Amino acid sequence: MTNLNNALSTRLDRLNANGHQQLLCGGLKGIEKESLRLSKDGFIAQTPHPKALGAALTHPYITTDYSEALIELITPPFADVKDSLEYLHTIHQFVYQHLDNEILLSASMPCGIDGDESIRIAEYGSSNIGRMKHVYRHGLWHRYGRTMQSIAGIHFNYSVPEALWPVLHKEENGGLTLEQFKADAYFGLIRNFQRMGWLILYLFGASPAICKNFFNSRPALMAQFDELDNGTLYHPYATSLRMSDIGYKSKNQANLKIDYNSIDGYVSSLSAAISTPYAEYEKIGTLVDGEYRQLNSNILQIENEFYSTIRPKQIAESGEKPTLALKRRGVRYIEMRSLDLDLFNPIGIDEDKARFIEALLLTCLLQDSPKTSDQEQQINNANQLAVANSGRKPGLELNKNGQGILLRDWATEILESMQSVCAILDQGNTEKPYSATLEKQQLLVRNPDLTPSARMLEQMKQLRQPFARFALNTSAEHGRYFKNNKLDSGKTRQFNEMAELSHIKQQEIENKKQIPFDDFLNQYFLQA
Repeated sequence: MTNLNNALSTRLDRLNANGHQQLLCGGLKGIEKESLRLSKDGFIAQTPHPKALGAALTHPYITTDYSEALIELITPPFADVKDSLEYLHTIHQFVYQHLDNEILLSASMPCGIDGDESIRIAEYGSSNIGRMKHVYRHGLWHRYGRTMQSIAGIHFNYSVPEALWPVLHKEENGGLTLEQFKADAYFGLIRNFQRMGWLILYLFGASPAICKNFFNSRPALMAQFDELDNGTLYHPYATSLRMSDIGYKSKNQANLKIDYNSIDGYVSSLSAAISTPYAEYEKIGTLVDGEYRQLNSNILQIENEFYSTIRPKQIAESGEKPTLALKRRGVRYIEMRSLDLDLFNPIGIDEDKARFIEALLLTCLLQDSPKTSDQEQQINNANQLAVANSGRKPGLELNKNGQGILLRDWATEILESMQSVCAILDQGNTEKPYSATLEKQQLLVRNPDLTPSARMLEQMKQLRQPFARFALNTSAEHGRYFKNNKLDSGKTRQFNEMAELSHIKQQEIENKKQIPFDDFLNQYFLQA
């Protein structure tokens, strides 16, 4: 880490010397939060996505993920993360006005599963683009089972302040165009996050236990867990089982060699996976008895199927392949995907976490980021799995540059490397919120019992509640909070108008003449 820290110090010194340090502030932050709708009896809701919330296909801020019951709430990007969190809170208030007797599950790992078939696949109407989204989810069902797609999390979207790029570009003076430099820098950030991102699982992981019903469709997996009580399986030192190998993983994805060393390498390696047939998926079939089972029988149906902790993103136009959007217009922001829902918070994330993540991502950007080999990627993945399954284990060692290092020591190094970035982000704010959250995380490194995963297990034991009961009770509390904190009439009117407009937009899409679906898919995959 020393060389990386030296590079960080040099870059920060240069920014300070030229009076540019404030350019680190004000990067845009957006949040995407998934939650399962549960019925009043505690099972996954079988009702359709509430019409009053708008059309899931076209609403910019309220949609669904895999399941019809897995609602996804999206904020616009804001420079001040307080605004992002306030918007997320507002969306929750609006949603709760239209949930009837349902609640949103506040935990990442699902409960209330009444068999795999109880998880209803999301629907997006009769248009080709809506049908494609539905068929893609059908493919995920056939490949991984529906239960795996009911896991919820938070995606943190971050774009580096635009005014910072020309300054960094000028100082590096590497002969690249500004656009090439930005892409390289974003991929450097991604590689460093892959090296250090296990820290998010340790500090904020909140899925140390799982309801036994989760394994009804795959009972063989239960043997690898300890039993906490009659309804709960767990690992004693787990932090984030959502991010472990029982999560959204598969053997063929484990063998994918996605190239994070350049934007061209990333696009070509991901595109290869989307166009490479996979024998196991060929057995499923694509079009069977006139019904689509999946979009294709390749390793990945589309880019989104590749599960990664962090992704480079560009805003894609309707029907445009994400890889093509990246190739055409470069990286616009990154999506950090390894954050569990905070069960103790009504909206699943608080200001401390959001500020810490922003500071960590900026630190990853400003440190040197050597190119990664396949071997290093395997080490990074192994570190992540170790922390997901056993992150609070006393004496846990991780692999750093081929050498063993105590998790506690490496975490301390990372937090120390963030101090200067936090100090700059705090300038002009007497409360010093970035440095304050850094101090709080240092306490968690020194005492694993303070982590959310440890607190969850301790409360479940004290209350003598299995995971499902604990999660349901806490979710019901949050539901009561939103019922008692209703949205004001002005904002309610705005969201009602957005919902109505989204239905109109979906209708307009469906009213347009649609080419045959087979032709639509062919055209989509032929984009180059």
